[in-house]
Amino acid sequence: MHGLGRRAVLGLGGAALLGAAGCGSSDQVPPRPTGKPPETSSSMKIGDGSTSDTGPQPGQPTAQVRLEAGETPPQFVVFSWDGAGEIGNGLFPRFLKLARDHGASMTFFLSGLYLLSESKKHLYRPPRNPVGASDIGYLKDENIRSTIRYIREAWIDGHEIATHFNGHFCGGPGSVVTWSTADWHNEISQAVSFVTNWRTNTGFTEISPLPFDYRKELVGGRTPCLLGQESLLPAAAELGWRYDASSPGGLQIWPTKKHGVWDFPLQSLPFPGHSFEVLSMDYNILANQSNKTTRGASSNYPAWRAQATLTYLNGFRRAYQGNRAPLFIGNHFEEWNGGIYMDAVEEAIRGMTGHKDVRLVSFRQLTDWLDAQDPRMLEKFRTLAPGQIPENGWRALAQTP
Repeated sequence: MHGLGRRAVLGLGGAALLGAAGCGSSDQVPPRPTGKPPETSSSMKIGDGSTSDTGPQPGQPTAQVRLEAGETPPQFVVFSWDGAGEIGNGLFPRFLKLARDHGASMTFFLSGLYLLSESKKHLYRPPRNPVGASDIGYLKDENIRSTIRYIREAWIDGHEIATHFNGHFCGGPGSVVTWSTADWHNEISQAVSFVTNWRTNTGFTEISPLPFDYRKELVGGRTPCLLGQESLLPAAAELGWRYDASSPGGLQIWPTKKHGVWDFPLQSLPFPGHSFEVLSMDYNILANQSNKTTRGASSNYPAWRAQATLTYLNGFRRAYQGNRAPLFIGNHFEEWNGGIYMDAVEEAIRGMTGHKDVRLVSFRQLTDWLDAQDPRMLEKFRTLAPGQIPENGWRALAQTP
């Protein structure tokens, strides 16, 4: 849950959706696998067998192609999920299927505690908080089993498994905003431990291991409530992380690096019917619609769902028809206000796919692409304001000093 992210409107309001166009470029993610474990004779269990090395991740681009000077960049969209636990509402498998249907990759920010049984909560020693404390609930055993299942399927389908850390401390004296870089190192180490030792901690020895080495897989995260990034980034850089997605209220412009780590902020998007913009996350839209209650008046649900959908599509259209800055949208597997925000995400995905050069990718895949580009060209892209089309076209932009 995050701040409201209000600011003056910078671009377009509600408008008709874009007409359909052709397919994406040749280095787009290939068709989704089917969620079946990869067949490999070289699979090796790691540690207690909670994870394993099954080789390269399926469903990844075969190559990251550097743009030619003056070439129009793709329109990247990253849908990400905070917590990424299956709590029994069926939302995790729902969006895995939707991603398969549309050839999309996403980022799942896994909370480490979602793989730790509550009976073992004494194993969690959160920085500046009591042993076992957490501002999010521990999952029931059946939900832990389901979360392990869908995290496995997600990785096999080509999605990224990143981290949302553990206890989600947003307020009080132990809030993550008070944490030091050493505290973040401690929290990250524990998150990795919970993912790589869930067999020992849960006793679920009959469940197949996760098909990846999490210490290699983990290259980015998002902090609770988008707090504490300043102290986190030095730890992220020391660990070799490639990006962080914890900045609030960013503009729809091309990203930059902080401490040598790509900074991927949630963004301010045009909010239909309002003079301010809203942060590109389901909770922030909710906060402005139902005053932070997750069960507002049901009579408002149809209008709120349409407003949320159009918010995402307005942000997409402003980027796609303008500076082509990557669009970042954050979500939770929650049925707030009757599940309208989940419906809005699904409708938005359907409205974005099918257009020429649109790529629904994970944060790690976007990082791969950015790192393959000419830094001088990216710097020129960053001169474009939200919704701004290059004067005289992209080729002219490439020819500017």
